[in-house]
Amino acid sequence: MTTNKLNALVAGALTNVRNPRVDNDVISAGMVQDLAVQDDGHVSFTFVLSQDDPAGLVREARRAVREVDGVAEVKINVVEPEGSAPAAAPPSGATPVAQAAPQGPAEFPALGSVLAISSGKGGVGKSTVAANLAAELARAGKRVALMDADVYGPNVPRLFGVSEQPAVKDGRIQPLEKYGVKLISLGLLIERDMPAIWRGPIVTKIINQFLSDVDWGELDFFLVDLPPGTGDAQLSLAQAVHMKGGIIVTTPQEMAAGDALRGAKMFERVGVPVIGIVENMSYFECPHCGERSEIFSGGGGQRLADEIGVPLLGQVPLQAGMTQEQDEGKPIVIGQPDSPAGKALAAIAQEVMQRAGGKSVPLPIIT
Repeated sequence: MTTNKLNALVAGALTNVRNPRVDNDVISAGMVQDLAVQDDGHVSFTFVLSQDDPAGLVREARRAVREVDGVAEVKINVVEPEGSAPAAAPPSGATPVAQAAPQGPAEFPALGSVLAISSGKGGVGKSTVAANLAAELARAGKRVALMDADVYGPNVPRLFGVSEQPAVKDGRIQPLEKYGVKLISLGLLIERDMPAIWRGPIVTKIINQFLSDVDWGELDFFLVDLPPGTGDAQLSLAQAVHMKGGIIVTTPQEMAAGDALRGAKMFERVGVPVIGIVENMSYFECPHCGERSEIFSGGGGQRLADEIGVPLLGQVPLQAGMTQEQDEGKPIVIGQPDSPAGKALAAIAQEVMQRAGGKSVPLPIIT
């Protein structure tokens, strides 16, 4: 197949992808730029996505091009339209989080208690804790949703074993549901290997769209899995919705606890109370003799809780087989509820219910 013919087929496939905001295809709307088709089937182009456009258009465009015979690889560079200036830099010496949105956080009464799960750094098991808390709250009879706001590393789909793209009904995105938990994630809207190289305005747009355009229904708890650190996603969420509180996940090491302290201070700056600290990978309990060993230096979670004056909600041990359960899309509170980690996470969920939404009696395991 000649390059010119393949180029025409690719362009034709992209004309089938429509942007409902402008009621036009992405080619005619000028959203596809610098389209390049090589002899070996490698296709690349720039995709101009504004804050008002559906984020799922990128995935639709990639899928449309991949389905063209002769296409071997697709690379998409997502950019904002020209003229979409980034937020102005703060004055010298000012604190970035002090820049508030013109309007205060909106009320979403149907979401119930909105809780943000955060960490100071990556790799501490924040998403694992968020997934297990959501599953355990659902087991306890609560109406629960988990929004994956970690746009740079969305792991919630893998943790729950879901991959299908959410349906749209009457203009509202229908969240997926697993183990009684309603789920939405950018990982369900873009290809699995597509990097999210997006600036703050796009991150803000995605979070606002997940809050407003997803049909969540009536909930008791709305959990948000934030990306690590104290960046755009955290500030955007705080400016978009009133939160009941934040939960900080750390590991015992002083370095991790120090990074988590910055996350706690961030919540303080934006007026969100910290409900408590979860210390993950806290220790290892031998499955044969029951002896407890601290693999890392211990006590970081408790020292962090003491420093900021909040409770240590619980300590989750390292456990053999836990990663296998995760890879199979089954939270440990579902797959191994009687294991040390399963019991610890269930107890933490009870603490969260008492501090943010009342007590409940656990129900049988949902499979």
